[in-house]
Amino acid sequence: MEQKKNIKDFTLEELESYIVQNKLPKFRAGQIFEWIYKDVESFDQMTNLPKDLVNKLKQELYIGRAAIEVKLVSKEDKTRKYLLKLEDGNAVECVLMEYSYGKTICISTQVGCRMNCAFCASAIGGLTRHMTSGEMLEEVMAVSRDIGERISNIVLMGTGEPFDNYKEVIKFLRTVNNQKGMNVGQRHITISTSGLVPKILEFAEEELQCTLAISLHAADNPTRNTLMPINKKYRIEELMDACRQYIKKTNRRITFEYALIKDINDSEESAYKLSNLLRGMLCHVNLIPINKVEEKVFEKANKTAIDKFKSILEGNGIEATVRRELGSDINAACGQLRQQYGV
Repeated sequence: MEQKKNIKDFTLEELESYIVQNKLPKFRAGQIFEWIYKDVESFDQMTNLPKDLVNKLKQELYIGRAAIEVKLVSKEDKTRKYLLKLEDGNAVECVLMEYSYGKTICISTQVGCRMNCAFCASAIGGLTRHMTSGEMLEEVMAVSRDIGERISNIVLMGTGEPFDNYKEVIKFLRTVNNQKGMNVGQRHITISTSGLVPKILEFAEEELQCTLAISLHAADNPTRNTLMPINKKYRIEELMDACRQYIKKTNRRITFEYALIKDINDSEESAYKLSNLLRGMLCHVNLIPINKVEEKVFEKANKTAIDKFKSILEGNGIEATVRRELGSDINAACGQLRQQYGV
């Protein structure tokens, strides 16, 4: 017997194909899609569908849902970290952050990660598997369900390298943006990559309005090789060339993420190197005071070094901000997410 499929893994177009193949009116797909993103638990709740269609859906498909295994709430800033159990027993973390402009969820795109960045907890244990688009959608829905509110902003910066799971991530972006579904605006979505050059160029062709964030963390090859093994495959020069091509094609600003690590990449010399690397680019630099990871030896740059680094960038005409540290008391901050129970 063929295994049932998760209906949340279907785009609206795929759902339309399924309905038409079953010799049913195409408009039924839109009705079903709208019900899914009204967060019904069963096909029986889809009250405007004929009974025989409901029975068919029940026989062939299911509505995937994730269970909240652990929820931690920061005493400092109301950030919430969730450990979600997927249907195969694997678990992923996602984080809900509160800002003045609304609620932002940071979702995972893989169970584990194979990028092996030196300062990050997410790669400990390597890659278990890719997540499906439906599982990513359910991260947003499970948290929205828990808080009883709509989530307006999404960042794909949790566990995993989004461009290593490119097809499912693009499917997620198009589905979460669909007006009949969650209708999250593309400009309210940020997707991060450690620098998979071919996928950056491919993403430029997608005609999406999402923000692209590049995890850079160093302005020279020797330092970046140490921090991010992906740099040995796609060196900084090649990465910057891809970024320029992306900006030229899309006319969209890139965000460069730069985690400041004491005595590694936080010197004035490093700031000038970064200024020279990014000069003339349509970009913004997000400076991140590195967060402590139990298994790692790296330390956060001190406030004086952070302020000086920022002022050097700005003095060279490069817009920079220092990211607010949210959720560090519950290991929910940048670089601290992992797949584990009992967090």
